[in-house]
Amino acid sequence: MSKDLRINDEIRARDVRLVSEEGEQLGIVSIKEAMQIAGEKELDLVEIAPTAKPPVCKLMDYGKYKYEQAKKDKETRKKQKIVEIKEVKLRPNIETHDFETKARNAQRFLQDGDKVKVTIMFRGREIMHPEQGRVLCIRLAEFVGTDSTIEREPKVEGRNMVMILTPTNTKHD
Repeated sequence: MSKDLRINDEIRARDVRLVSEEGEQLGIVSIKEAMQIAGEKELDLVEIAPTAKPPVCKLMDYGKYKYEQAKKDKETRKKQKIVEIKEVKLRPNIETHDFETKARNAQRFLQDGDKVKVTIMFRGREIMHPEQGRVLCIRLAEFVGTDSTIEREPKVEGRNMVMILTPTNTKHD
């Protein structure tokens, strides 16, 4: 639903389809009559479907409705997981133990639901052998195994090679 709903005097249609506060159809009535009914019941007339022919208006307490909407929005924002991109930097001639430590970190990031950017940094003439970096990236992807999928294949960017992994099964709290 739209945030800026027209209420009471802001509604410009001549006739509206009126819905009671319980949700039952009251039929098509003139705006004047609808405003009168809303006044008698001490409720607001809220245009909930402005594009319909005629527009649909509902009798409700608009303040309470706005409060409920704000509560729902807050709840959905709370449930959203912000996916961060964590970076793991490696060198082409990395030792086995160092590689395993970095790969375990990458695996932990993926299990936490974050994306992982794998960066292989080349120095000096190491850039002449990009296949070493590619092999390292694939090895890391195999190490994390089923926890991830390769979102972006290993690609040389300047003096670095970059690959991005995304988590396959995110943890739900």
